[in-house]
Amino acid sequence: MRLSILLLLCLTMVFPPHQQQQTAAPETVYLLKPAHVFDGESAQLHDDWVVLVRGEKIEAVGPAGSVTTPSGAKVIDLARLTLMPGLIEAHSHILLHPYSETVWNDQVAKESLSLRVARATNHLRNTLQAGFTTIRDLGTEGAGYADVGLKQAVEQGIIPGPRMIVSTRAIVATGSYGPKGYASEWRVPQGAEEADGIDSLIRVVRDQIGHGADWIKIYADYRWGRSGAAPTFSLDEIKLVVETAKSANIPVAAHATTTEGMRRAALAGVETIEHGDGGTPEVFRLMKEHNVALCPTLAIASGANIERKKAAFKAALDAGVTIASGSDVGVYAHGDNARELEAMVNFGMPLIDVLRSATSVDARVLHMADKIGAVKSGLLADLIAVEGDPTHDVSALRRVRFVMKGGTIYLAADERR
Repeated sequence: MRLSILLLLCLTMVFPPHQQQQTAAPETVYLLKPAHVFDGESAQLHDDWVVLVRGEKIEAVGPAGSVTTPSGAKVIDLARLTLMPGLIEAHSHILLHPYSETVWNDQVAKESLSLRVARATNHLRNTLQAGFTTIRDLGTEGAGYADVGLKQAVEQGIIPGPRMIVSTRAIVATGSYGPKGYASEWRVPQGAEEADGIDSLIRVVRDQIGHGADWIKIYADYRWGRSGAAPTFSLDEIKLVVETAKSANIPVAAHATTTEGMRRAALAGVETIEHGDGGTPEVFRLMKEHNVALCPTLAIASGANIERKKAAFKAALDAGVTIASGSDVGVYAHGDNARELEAMVNFGMPLIDVLRSATSVDARVLHMADKIGAVKSGLLADLIAVEGDPTHDVSALRRVRFVMKGGTIYLAADERR
């Protein structure tokens, strides 16, 4: 009996009971006091509102007199600034850098994985500092599953960066992608994962999901050899991809620049179509009917393609298609993401709808409206403050003076970039 009591005492000393464990540190509480608030939805700014942040979430929002400030709260004065939801980038390639520096073929075939990840670390920081607190990264372009590791590094606080939604390797039909230009007898590693037919497509979709893909991306069309873009997967193949992913609650995005590629993707049940350059009024009506969003990537338009993209974008707006703001950044410099929002305005979209697209609309399209995209009680405290009125001047989005993600401050209002 004495031995049992002694043993129990020893075990208690080594493994103290739950009541004796150290309590967690109290959550940090901030009271943000901006001049104006854009809530992610309303066309009118809210003047003299405050936002109370506790831990990683927004606890209260509203007129200053309606929000009780807890003792010990840290007051952050954002006078003369407009507070708004953190911006969302729905189409990025964090492992690419501008083609004006190095062409795509050489990035994929000649740059080591370690070099590309090092660059991507800087890209993530630049993106966050520019006020984009969430990104959907649509393909590592030959860098395997490096996006999953980068996402984990951000989540664990190892590196600063936006919240990441990743699609890993992306899926292409055999022979349709690149790098190109090598001897025909060489089997060159591709910038995406090749798959065809029932067994191959099911295996690849499941494998990418198993490796951490939050979305599956397929190329519904692409450039075959020297000819222009043409459909790659059949309607049934795309349906198979969608059904396989859907069984794991994973949505599908489709690269599509041809009319037929867009038609097949919409009928197959993808949730977003990327680019959409060849969209016609009929195809956009089909997208509207099937609740497929367009991510137009206007910022990469150049040369003769500008007018084509402008016409397609106008047709999409006229059809009432949901527009998800995404830019294909990586083709140009990370941190310059506001370029897409400027292009959307220049191509005819009302500024307030552009702001919604990059906040609350993107949040809904990405299935994250219960977490981000609005200045609303209960959502994550992903908040930025800009100098000026973004509802009347898109250039205000270039003047980001404060960045908070998940209740953590990454750019303080008194810092100068």
